[in-house]
Amino acid sequence: MKKDLPVILKNLVLSMQESDFEEIAFLLYDFQLKNNPIFARWVSFFYENPLNIKKIEQIPCLPIEFFKYYEIRSTPKSPQIVFESSGTTQSFRSKHLLTDTFFYAQNSIQIFEKQYGKLENYHILALLPSYLERGNSSLVFMVKQFMEKSASAYNAFYLNDFEKLFQTIQFLLKNNDKRKILLFGVTYALLDFAEKYNGNDLSEIFVMETGGMKGRRPEMTRAEVHTILKKSFGVKQIHSEYGMTELLSQAYSKGEGVFDMPNTMKIFLRENNDPFTYTSKRGLINVIDLANIESCAFLATQDVGTLLNENQFILLGRADNAEQRGCNLLLEQF
Repeated sequence: MKKDLPVILKNLVLSMQESDFEEIAFLLYDFQLKNNPIFARWVSFFYENPLNIKKIEQIPCLPIEFFKYYEIRSTPKSPQIVFESSGTTQSFRSKHLLTDTFFYAQNSIQIFEKQYGKLENYHILALLPSYLERGNSSLVFMVKQFMEKSASAYNAFYLNDFEKLFQTIQFLLKNNDKRKILLFGVTYALLDFAEKYNGNDLSEIFVMETGGMKGRRPEMTRAEVHTILKKSFGVKQIHSEYGMTELLSQAYSKGEGVFDMPNTMKIFLRENNDPFTYTSKRGLINVIDLANIESCAFLATQDVGTLLNENQFILLGRADNAEQRGCNLLLEQF
């Protein structure tokens, strides 16, 4: 195995066309099978000869919960940073060991700009209190990279200072320099902000919600959240970001809960009781993320969705207790 293969794979991913997905996925599968002992052991549960796989749908996706209990890595390199998920205890947070922050930033910026245009065209205001307090959030890191690329003097994180955020938005709306205003926020904080400033005309801003109540509010469907935010902000659509600690690529929705997959991501929906029975209707989300070169690119999440076509999906929420039991049984056998 070439020592520089991860570098080659990163260059392939950053320059890939949509038609390259399957070829790169198999290169990555072969690399991770040989260099990721946790993934290799997982695959061995399903195949006596894992190299006989002919379709990417046949690749066993590693339960995302493994990031809580094991170091999921395909390289011996020391990490530059360790991203951690939110959680009630330190010991049960997912940890993603990242050896190349520059590649993560490049990939995330490329995905965003393909959907929304150059970051230099935006002022970026971030309302991510719970993520900011944690200090090792992949989302905060990504938004910081967006801010650096944007280079607006008004880019800022607002912990809980709603008044300052509102004043900044009002100032930018009155002193229009042709840049768009992007408000990036965790769901519960956006709802708090919307309640406090309900009725003010903020229709000229882009609102991007990242999900998450974090126990601060009763759980709501995305449609319910968006209805409240649209009415409060006076905007036609609420945009959404689909990402997580364990992924290095993101999907974005420009409204109606429809997410566009980037070139680096492909989603399959699995049946609850059979990891290799796929559906286009309602199912648990499997993700292939080609940017996860030095961890694991093939992941089984506990998110539920429906597929609209090969490039779009709707996120319905998290699996209920019955749906999670199937995954837990597999974990117990590992």
